[in-house]
Amino acid sequence: VFLRNQTNSFNEQGSRIKYINEIIQLINKRIEYINHMYSYLPEARIQTLVKCTLQDYLNKLIDAIKRSLETETYHDLDGLFKSISQITYIKDDFSKAFEDFILQKGREEITRIEKDTKKDGIDLPGDDVLRFYKENSNKYKFSSQAVNGFCLYLNHNWIQHNTQSQDIYEVFTCMKNWQKDVFQPLYKQVTHACLVLIKSERNNAIINTHLISGVIQSYVALGFTEDTTNNNQMTSPTPTTIYKEFFEVQFFQATKQFYRLEAATFLLHNSVTEYLRKVSQRLDEEVHRVQSYLHPSTLSALIKASPLQPQHMLQISAHLNVPGLRSICLKEVEEVLIRDQLYVIYSESKTLLRDERHQDLALLFKLVNRVPNATNELKKIVENHIYEMGINTIERVSGTAINDPKLYIETILDIHKKYLTLVQNVFNNAQDFIIALDKIAFNYVEDKDVYQKFYSRMLAKRLVGQLSASDDYEESMISKLKQACGYEYTSKLQRMFQDIGVSKTLVPEYEKYRENHRATGIADFSIMVLSSNSWPFSAPSNFILPIE
Repeated sequence: VFLRNQTNSFNEQGSRIKYINEIIQLINKRIEYINHMYSYLPEARIQTLVKCTLQDYLNKLIDAIKRSLETETYHDLDGLFKSISQITYIKDDFSKAFEDFILQKGREEITRIEKDTKKDGIDLPGDDVLRFYKENSNKYKFSSQAVNGFCLYLNHNWIQHNTQSQDIYEVFTCMKNWQKDVFQPLYKQVTHACLVLIKSERNNAIINTHLISGVIQSYVALGFTEDTTNNNQMTSPTPTTIYKEFFEVQFFQATKQFYRLEAATFLLHNSVTEYLRKVSQRLDEEVHRVQSYLHPSTLSALIKASPLQPQHMLQISAHLNVPGLRSICLKEVEEVLIRDQLYVIYSESKTLLRDERHQDLALLFKLVNRVPNATNELKKIVENHIYEMGINTIERVSGTAINDPKLYIETILDIHKKYLTLVQNVFNNAQDFIIALDKIAFNYVEDKDVYQKFYSRMLAKRLVGQLSASDDYEESMISKLKQACGYEYTSKLQRMFQDIGVSKTLVPEYEKYRENHRATGIADFSIMVLSSNSWPFSAPSNFILPIE
């Protein structure tokens, strides 16, 4: 009778409480009372009493938890589970039953929320489905985190009893259920709605980007996989698994289709230069789009799928034929807007170089530089242009420069300075272009004819006039020319130098001969014996050698 009265008393108190903290206090008081009776009551009787009395509180506890979730006011239930587990003589029996009951009720409530969410959102159109999904996803995620917070102790003990269960996901049970029961049925229309909004923004419409960013955050949060060999614990080597599979792939496909059509249309009615400006603008927009509401991992792949690719050079003229694109996941934009139309860009670069439209040329280089190895051909075009312009400039001053070596050198330096500025300002001081320019200054000039012509004449004047600062310097220069240009290029220069060496030997020998023969009546003179085919002297001579 005493025990029944005590039970009724507790039940009356339990019928009036509404909040979790009150239930915790009441259960703690009940446990303290039961522990007190343990010294004089049979263990079986105590177990029966505990099960009967605490079972009455479970439904009230579940109701209180539901109210807390709905109002987003959470209380710590961890103490409740700890208190129950302290009853050592019912721990293995009642504690597990209690935990199973709580989790079952929680699962039923979670499932109800998921089903209601799916039902309410399945037929929503456009922005409405995004707004619905974003709001419910955020609320569900927040609630699941709160439940996990106050169930830490319960999780720890309950999972130990259910290590063999294949439908238990430590910590992430709620998110796994959302993935299966809400995300899978709704993701197609949610993703499609996102892509429609993005397309509208590309067409200059103003959209609510927060809706897209909320969906993206939900997709990323769902990107975990379970390790069935390790108690179904969450593993997430790539947290963007869901995002990439169910959004990014479709996003790239839509991007490819949009820009392929835009490129074809734009190039039919505009010049390549205007197209390049359009491409640059689109790239900036895509970068801003990713930074604003997409996942950062999308940026590197998207840049390769944006208006910078060869296909955007698509119809610079009516005869451009754009082949099918490769997967947009890796190099979408470069393949679509640049690489496939590089020959069009290269052709335009010649015009820009000729007209010295450096700003447009810089933009062209910036875009081409996004495609691996695409600047190699552009470098050759620049080399040929600089060479032709340099040759034309040198030929214009050649008549005067023959007698004025300084003018020739200054002309070469002016050409180098002019195009060095071009490389620095237009081609971003690219090392390949710097090296090419240095070669053009001398050893990359086609056939080196101009340089050889001037150098051989200047060398001849120095040798004949004995104006060389050092024979060693002259020999060293010829040796370097031979290494850079080959034997044929320096063969005449070497013979010229050899002729001077022979002449320097002949004059002393003549002096010695004259002294030995006491030929004092012979005029004193010096002579140079030069090969007729090696020296650049072509002026006719009226001097007639006497007969021996």
